[in-house]
Amino acid sequence: MKITDIIRLNNRILSFEVFPPKTIDSYDTVSNAVAEISQISPAYMSVTYGAGGGRSQYTTKIAEEVLSYGITPLAHLTCISSSKNEVEEQIYKMKQIGVENILALRGDIPEGLDRTALDFHYAYELIKEIKKHGEFCVGGACYPEAHPESESLEKDIEYLKHKVDCGCDFFTTQMFFDNKIFYSFCERLHKEGVSVPIIPGIMPITSYSQLNKMVLLSGNELPRSFLNIVSKYDNDPISFKQAGIEFAIGQAKNIYDQGFKAVHVYSMNKPDVARIIKTNLKEYLE
Repeated sequence: MKITDIIRLNNRILSFEVFPPKTIDSYDTVSNAVAEISQISPAYMSVTYGAGGGRSQYTTKIAEEVLSYGITPLAHLTCISSSKNEVEEQIYKMKQIGVENILALRGDIPEGLDRTALDFHYAYELIKEIKKHGEFCVGGACYPEAHPESESLEKDIEYLKHKVDCGCDFFTTQMFFDNKIFYSFCERLHKEGVSVPIIPGIMPITSYSQLNKMVLLSGNELPRSFLNIVSKYDNDPISFKQAGIEFAIGQAKNIYDQGFKAVHVYSMNKPDVARIIKTNLKEYLE
């Protein structure tokens, strides 16, 4: 089923993200995580494509496993380091196994990459290419606090409007920790005429190392309530994890209370985290 139809047909939905292994040696671990997360019946599962401008040979395979459990996959596809033929090959594979939803991303730019020789430079070009190959539901990424490379949030919104003009059906946000920033972002998009669904993406921070890697490097604004967790539990990993999950649950509840229908969780291949969040949001999802 298409993501836009899932949103339209349900009062509220909850989805989770998994990422494929870098090597075949760790494939079983990821496959087991997919199986466990599937057991809690997410509305869909997002399958990433690769970091650092790379590509994953396992994305389509993992998406096929998600389908085998009766769950809708949202397969990521990046284009910055792919030729037009490579992109067409991936789209063809996804179509063959029954993937209906693709998240179209530029991807990270590898250091030293000569962009003048590339077939694709921006995500909107990939969106147009995907739309040529069938009735895919195509999503894009957005940044409530502006893309790190963008000169301003205003410019970001211009680019998002262009993505919609090129066929983008919905957006999923980068993680954020202050819901007020997300609400303000959505209000600005609405005023600018962007009417496609905006799916908020939240990330449970479950360790101090994850905080340093995923949050501080991304430049996210951290509200006082979140900083209190860091200062209180930085030497207590078990309590830190529990508090991080509880913070994400609180974010999700507040988002639902504000009338938003969808929440996407960057669950980092952690079935236990996904299960706790789903259990604590049960009253919102019934």
